[in-house]
Order: sequence, then structure tokens, then C-alpha cells
Amino acid sequence: MDPTTGVFLIASVIKMIAIFTLVMVGVAYTTFAERRISAWIQDRHGPNRVGPLGLFQVLADGVKNLMKEETYPGDANLTLFILAPAIAFIPAMLTWAVIPFASPLPTPWGRIDMVVADLPVGFLFTLAISSIGVYGLALAGWSSNNKYALLGGLRASAQMISYEIAMGMSTVCVLLLSGNVHLTEIIKQQSTMGWNVFLLSIAFFLFLIAAFAETNRVPFDLPEAESELIAGYHTEYSAMKFSLFPISEYAGMITASAMLVTLFFGGWDIPFTQWDNTGDFTVLKTLLTFASFAVKVLFWVFFYIWIRWTLPRFRYDQLMSLGWKVMLPIALAYVTVIATLVLALDMAGLPRDWRFGGAMFAVNAVLVVLLFFVLDRGRIVSPAYSRLDKAAVARLRAVTAARAALTTGEGA
Repeated sequence: MDPTTGVFLIASVIKMIAIFTLVMVGVAYTTFAERRISAWIQDRHGPNRVGPLGLFQVLADGVKNLMKEETYPGDANLTLFILAPAIAFIPAMLTWAVIPFASPLPTPWGRIDMVVADLPVGFLFTLAISSIGVYGLALAGWSSNNKYALLGGLRASAQMISYEIAMGMSTVCVLLLSGNVHLTEIIKQQSTMGWNVFLLSIAFFLFLIAAFAETNRVPFDLPEAESELIAGYHTEYSAMKFSLFPISEYAGMITASAMLVTLFFGGWDIPFTQWDNTGDFTVLKTLLTFASFAVKVLFWVFFYIWIRWTLPRFRYDQLMSLGWKVMLPIALAYVTVIATLVLALDMAGLPRDWRFGGAMFAVNAVLVVLLFFVLDRGRIVSPAYSRLDKAAVARLRAVTAARAALTTGEGA
């Protein structure tokens, strides 16, 4: 066997093991971080007993779930009931196979790309795989033979369909701008023109909201709304099979953060410098770009946690209305505008560098302001209340004044 091929195979195995280990450790300590951050927000201590600063709490939780007894509903479809947690978990991990997490590493045997599988269609792979996870939730609800679990599974399916379209349309804008579905090339494009969060701001917000819905996080956690469905699709699960669903949710949260960073925040690109994109690749560049990628991902994981303890849950009709009546029309209109703009700039002969990025930024700034005024409807821009409510407020003041006058007259 060619030594280069052997090195490639060994490197691929090492990268797979490293990514799986990092994501699983990240999932474990994201649960710990969520408990500590929620305690900080609510002015509590949080878990602080097991190990220094409570850092071994995740080990205690894992051992507890491993030692618990597993129960099965008597009328459940056992085959699907057992497979459902795995079907929910695997797609969240598979997506990491195509996400570049650092600049290439130089070795005596050649350059090693810091991505498990550098697919030319990596972006399409992520969209295809991420949409499979909802099958696990739907099957968990159906196979449990429980009405609450079935409702949770149906909600998860409807939610995925409603927001997957808007997410896909938002990412089409990234593909139009970069002209490529190769995630590594999308990162390189952002190093020359600027991060897509500034050039495609509306697409970023659409992707962010859809990512919350895809991962069933508050305020989009309708499939497992405790006050309505007990525990939703995993009502009948126990022990480690139950634990696989939260693990899948947190893994999906980390994966969504990584995709957000890759598509809109330059991936492993270090901001405010071109040093990491010029000259030869070095071990130092690989380490620093990995650190840059990790910091960006951790920020968005924190944002997920922060939003959970800040916003209340939507009603189901609000969830559907937001997806179909607001996000989808905005996504369709925005794709049309971006396609026209990119074509016009290309026809004008503008090179794909900072000048192209500057033109995109200027147009997007105008679009963001216009969209804000359309969606605001006077709630923030005008004083304290909406223009639509001024008539109602005037009537309320008139009624209050009339009551005060009657009270004064009776007293006299």
C-alpha cells in the first residue's frame, strides 16, 4: 500500500475518534454549563457538590442513567421503540463529518485537511442528514402507543417541515454568493469578501431562528412541552434510551452552532487578520484556527442557553404562523433579491473581493432597515405603544375619565 494512502487512512480514523470524543464531551459539559448558567440567571448556585466546582456532576448523571432500570410499554412496537433514540442521535453526529474545524495541518507525508470527509457537496450533505433526525422523534412518538407521545412526534414533524424550508432558502443565499457547495470554499470566500453575517444579514437571522426550531429549543420546544404533553415524544422512555434524546438535542445544538459559524462567521477564519489565509500552513496556524472556530461555536452554544432562560414558549399557532406566514415569504423574497444583486454585480465586472463584499453589505443594510420597519409596525419606532393601538388607548382613557367624572358627581 502507498505510504501516503496509509497516512490518509490513519489520519481519517484519528479525526473521526477525535471529533466524536470532542462532541460527546462537549455535550456532557454543555448540560453542566446550562445548569450553571441557568442558576446564574436565576441567582442560584447550581450543581457544585460533585467534584471541584461541580465539574464531575456529568459523570454522576451518566452513572445514574446507566444504573436505572429500563421499562417498555406493554403495547409498544418494541423494534421501532428501541431504534428511535439511535435514529435521533446518529444524524447529529454524522453532520460533523463534513464541517472543517481548522486550517490544514502540514506533515512530512503531505497536507492533512482538518475535516473528516472533505466532500465537494458537503453543504448538501449537511442539509440531507440534518433532516433525518426528526424521523427518530416521530417514530418514538408513534411506537410508544401513547397519545401524548404521538402528539409530540407529530409536532416535531410539522415543526421540521415548517422551518426546514426557510432554513434551506436562507442557505441558498450563501451558495449564490460563494458559488460553491464545498464548505471549505465557503470559508475561503468569507476570508476575502468578509463574513456572510454582514453580507447576508437577513439570511443569517432566518437560519438562526430555523436552527432553534430544528433543535426543538425554547421558544420552539413544542414537541416536548411539559405543561401540555408531559414529556412529549419521549414520555414512555427511561434510563439511557431516554438520555439519548437530550444527548441528541445538545449534539444538534452544537452542530447547528458549528454550521452557523461555518456559513456566516468565517468558520475557522481568524478575524481582523489575513495571516491565517496567506503563506504556508503551519502547526501554529492549525492550532490557532481551531481555537478561533471553538470560541465562535462556544459563543453560539451560550446564546442557545441564554435564550432558553429568557424567552417563553410559543403557542402552537404562533409557531406555525411564524414559519409559514413570516419566515417563508421573507426567505423567498430575499433569495430573489440576492440572486438579482449577485448577477448585477457580476455583470458590472466587480471582482470577488472587499469591493464586492462592500456592495453586498450596503444593500443588505438597507434591506435590514426596511424589514425592521415592516415587521415593527410602529411598536418600537413610535413611543411606548403601537400606532394600531392608539385608538384603543384613546377609548380606554375616555372611559376612565367618564368613570372618574361619575364617581366625583356621586360624591358631591
